[in-house]
Amino acid sequence: MWDRRVVERVEHFIGNYTVACSFKSVADNFLWTFAGVYGANLDTDRSLLWDELAGIHNWWELPWCIGGDFNIVRFPSETSGSRRLRPAMEAVSECIFDLNLVDLPLARGTATWSDNQSWSRIDRFLISPEWECHFPEMWQKRMPRISSDHWPIMLDCGGVHKGRRPFKFENMWLKAEGFVDKIQQWWSSYQFQGTPSFIFAAKLKALKRDLKAWNLESFGNVGENKKMQLLEIQEIKRLQEVQ
Repeated sequence: MWDRRVVERVEHFIGNYTVACSFKSVADNFLWTFAGVYGANLDTDRSLLWDELAGIHNWWELPWCIGGDFNIVRFPSETSGSRRLRPAMEAVSECIFDLNLVDLPLARGTATWSDNQSWSRIDRFLISPEWECHFPEMWQKRMPRISSDHWPIMLDCGGVHKGRRPFKFENMWLKAEGFVDKIQQWWSSYQFQGTPSFIFAAKLKALKRDLKAWNLESFGNVGENKKMQLLEIQEIKRLQEVQ
């Protein structure tokens, strides 16, 4: 669920509509809270969510971030087919005001849910001013939708420096024609002198170098290719919704 090289979980809370954890950032010992939300469908039950969030805030009293599916919009403009401000919408703004939260703008889109006939923005991130001060380059963006009726949303906090990417053997390589023969040819061509353990380690290092070069030549930049395909899928779905 989280990278322990980046954050450590301190405590957790599980409610009816929330799962919350307090964390400590490894790099600077920054203490903060995240609450994941799945809101009730009925207006009569939604007050329990606001009570849970208030309880989490009062319990830890830390900079915090809330994110998830609230199952309610904040304004009529955030949903199709609604022109008046309902009491349930007002309750969202009241909770944001009472807990002193910031409702971040959504980049790369307006809706976060659609069944291709109607749409709404029921998913969002809310943050405290203290949390925003610690991550000043943060922004919220909509990601490509694949098969769900929801668009995933990402809270980009400016990125985490992870250093050099570790070498990883890709299973797709085994499906490439002549791959095993190529490995054998490379391995036989390496010539090193020293102890058996040194020779073995040196051959592995050389093999890793050749595999990386062959992978880039044969498959290109897989990450960038995937990103472009996701964007193409998003555009196709957008055109279908317009039609």
